[in-house]
Amino acid sequence: MNYDVVVVGAGPVGSTAARYAAKHGAKVLLVEEHSSIGSPVGCTGLLSTRAVAECDLRPSDEFVFNSVRGAFVHAPDGQSLPIDAKQAKAYVVSRKSFDRTLATLAVEAGVELSLRTKAVGLEKTGLEKAGLKAETETGRKESTKEGRKKDPFVKLKVLRNGKPETINAGVVIGADGVKSRIARYAGLGMPERVLPGVQVEAPYASEDSDFVELFPGSQAPGFFAWTVPLNERISRIGLAVEPKLLGQGETPVSCLQKFLDSNPHVKARYGGGMLDFVVGGIPIGPPEKTCTDGVLVVGDAAGQAKPTSGGGVYPGALAAKIAGRIAAEAALEGNTGSGRLSEYDRLRRKALGKELDIGMKVHDHIGKLEDRQLNELIASLNTPSILETITEYGDMDHPSVVLKKLVLSGNSLRLMKAFGTFVRTCF
Repeated sequence: MNYDVVVVGAGPVGSTAARYAAKHGAKVLLVEEHSSIGSPVGCTGLLSTRAVAECDLRPSDEFVFNSVRGAFVHAPDGQSLPIDAKQAKAYVVSRKSFDRTLATLAVEAGVELSLRTKAVGLEKTGLEKAGLKAETETGRKESTKEGRKKDPFVKLKVLRNGKPETINAGVVIGADGVKSRIARYAGLGMPERVLPGVQVEAPYASEDSDFVELFPGSQAPGFFAWTVPLNERISRIGLAVEPKLLGQGETPVSCLQKFLDSNPHVKARYGGGMLDFVVGGIPIGPPEKTCTDGVLVVGDAAGQAKPTSGGGVYPGALAAKIAGRIAAEAALEGNTGSGRLSEYDRLRRKALGKELDIGMKVHDHIGKLEDRQLNELIASLNTPSILETITEYGDMDHPSVVLKKLVLSGNSLRLMKAFGTFVRTCF
């Protein structure tokens, strides 16, 4: 089994990487350890309109339950900051259907798909056998008398339906999530942090099903809680936390139960029980290197989720397109050392680096604020002129844009005092 590119993990990011590798002429295999695409689910299922477009899809009833145009941000003291974009900014989706749609596109592009196939090891063999030395960081290849490599550079060890097999590849792309085996096997770094999260799908009488609700503060230490409406009667209710900020004996599950039981706004609307239960992790803070000889990692495996919102599909899909193209070109050139593949690191930093860096600073700053400080900050934002700026420039995928506009606007001395000095350090 010889392939130019093998992608491990058939989520949205893996399917997109595989599709783009195939589009650039590579023979591609996409492997998924589970027996079906899109299961188990470990995501809120709220995707920005840009995230769906970045996956080369249009919204469809096949995977979209609801569209969202804004958010109510609830301060710990109960005050609400309404943000209304007046048009759809995000979709509440079925991740199972969404993931399967993208996997189908990959197969239609010529990608081979193998389910129940679990990566269990990785061995690099090609360069030595072919008499090639590793590339320099500048991408210059030093060769011996044998010239181009004869064998695939990477041997991926898998269990297919429980039976051991070896798959030969020019490049392996790890899109295997927050606990990436491929990153570990290849000796690449892991994301800086992982925020554990938990969510239920439950009866909930939404104030307005066109809006999500966000609850920053001590109810979800270091991050926030949320409600995401599927319709007027059912919502996804969850939270994620910074583990280091949890009190003794606290867990994400206990925080969610306390939130459901004690938050007055939520308690009045929550109907009790649950229709679904999801746990997962949000990886934030990419490692310095996301490639090495014969291997790239992308998406959650590379810590590419947005630190401000936790969303990973938009940045992951953007990086996946780069990874798929670079992997295909390198494999077809027979030049799959780290020097050639480092172009992926350079391009994904150019596309995502600034926004993820600023997002991490915002995440850390907001996460450290006490409830009293959050109340003051949200009150400072709750003026017509500032809300108009947020409405015009607010962007789930590029929050730095509205932050910069708020700082430069000078609309509120209280806002500048509470937040302005911090934001200036981001730019």
